[in-house]
Amino acid sequence: MDRRDFLRSSLTAGLIAPALTGRASAAQSVAPSDRLRLGFLGTGARAHQLIDACRAIPGLEIVSLCDAYTGRAERAKARSGGSATIRHDYRAVLDDRSVDAVFIVTPDHWHKTMALAALDAGKDVYLEKPMTYTVAEGREIIAAVDRSKRVLQVGSQGPSSALEHAARDIVKSGRLGQITLVRAAFNRNSAGGAWLYPIPPDANERTVNWAQFLGSAPARPFSLERFFRWRCYWDYSGGLATDLFVHLATTIHHVLDVQGPSQVVASGATHRWKDTHEVPDTIDAILTYPEGFTVTLGCTLNSTGGDEGVHIQGTKGTLHLLGNRLRLTTEPGGDNNRWVVRSWPEALEQAYYADPKVQAVETPGLQRQAAAPAGEEWVIRGEGEDIAHVRSFVEAVRSRRQPVEDARFGHRAAAVAHYVNRAIREGKSQQFEI
Repeated sequence: MDRRDFLRSSLTAGLIAPALTGRASAAQSVAPSDRLRLGFLGTGARAHQLIDACRAIPGLEIVSLCDAYTGRAERAKARSGGSATIRHDYRAVLDDRSVDAVFIVTPDHWHKTMALAALDAGKDVYLEKPMTYTVAEGREIIAAVDRSKRVLQVGSQGPSSALEHAARDIVKSGRLGQITLVRAAFNRNSAGGAWLYPIPPDANERTVNWAQFLGSAPARPFSLERFFRWRCYWDYSGGLATDLFVHLATTIHHVLDVQGPSQVVASGATHRWKDTHEVPDTIDAILTYPEGFTVTLGCTLNSTGGDEGVHIQGTKGTLHLLGNRLRLTTEPGGDNNRWVVRSWPEALEQAYYADPKVQAVETPGLQRQAAAPAGEEWVIRGEGEDIAHVRSFVEAVRSRRQPVEDARFGHRAAAVAHYVNRAIREGKSQQFEI
C-alpha cells in the first residue's frame, strides 16, 4: 500500500508493511560482496533493539562490538549471530578496515567524540539520539560530515515511519487549515521509565571499565548507579529533554517541515525522584515558531493523564499521532451568534439573518457543538519504526544520498532539548540560535 492508498483509507485501516523474512534466509539472500559490515560502539539495551533490527534486514553483518561492561558485549555478540569480535576500545572498531559503518549507541556525552572519530576513519555513522550533548557539538559534527563526505543518520526513528509521512501529507494538503498550536507530551509512571533500571549482579569494578565510561566527563568515584542509570545525571545526559523531547521535536519538525523555534521558555523540577535524579522529573516548555504557531512540550515521570503524543491543531481540524496510530478530527463549520444578536433591536436582528453571507455560516438556534466532530483513523501494522529507520540508513549508505534524518536535522532537534534545559537551569527565556 502506497501513501496515497494509506491516506484514502479510514477507520483503523491498516498499513501493511512487507513481511519480515527469517533471519537465516535474509542473510542468504544478499551476495557477500553486497553486504554491509557493521560495528557497534555501545551495546546496552537500545543497542540490542538495533541489533535485532539489523538482523531483520538482508545484507547486514555485525562484525565488531565494544562496550564498557563485558556482560553486555558478550550478550550482544550472541544476539548478533555469534561471530562478531569484541573490542575493548572503540578505536579498535574504527581501525578495522572491514567495518563499513558504525552504530554509536552510548551515553550522550560520548556522541560527538565517537562520531568525529568514526567520520575521520571513513565510516558511515548511525548516531543514536540526541545527536549531541551540547549545542556547539552539533556544529562540529555537521562540519565533519561535510568534510568527510560520509553518511550520518541520527537515530530518532519517527521520520522513517509511514505514519509520520502520512501526517506530513495531511498537513501539506491543508486539511487542518491554519495551524496555530502543537501540543506534545510523553509521560512515564514507573521506575524503569525513570531510568532506574535493574543493575546486573555481576557488575563490578572488574567487569565495568569506569574510566572508559567517563571519557571526557568529570572524574567521579566508581558508581554502578551512574554507569547503568546515566540519564539521571547531568554529567552524561540532558534527562527528559534529550531523551524524550528530542523525539517530539523530531516529529514536529518533520511533519510540519520546519527548522526550529525562535524562542524557548521552560520550567522543570524534580518532584518525585528527589533521591535519585539530578535532572528534572517534570518539564513543561513553550516554543514559539517563526512560521506562526506555538508548541507546548510536556513530560512527567508520573501518570500519563491520557494526553500523550503529538496534537497538531488547526482551524479546520486536529491531527493526533501516538504510537502506531494517526487520527484526524475535523470540526463542523458554521457559527452561532444568536445569543449576541438577539440583544440587538429586532429589526437589526432580522436584517442580520437575512444577509446571504451570514446565512452561509450561521443558522439561528443551531448549536454548533451539537454536531459531533468527524474523524478518520489510520493504524500502521507490520514493520516497526526501528527496522524502517535502520533500512533508511542502509539505503542512504548504499545510494550515497543524504539520509532521512541527517546531521543538520538531528542538530536542530537536539538543540530544542538543550535550550529547554538551559531555560530551566538559567531561569529565563532563550533565543534559539544554532
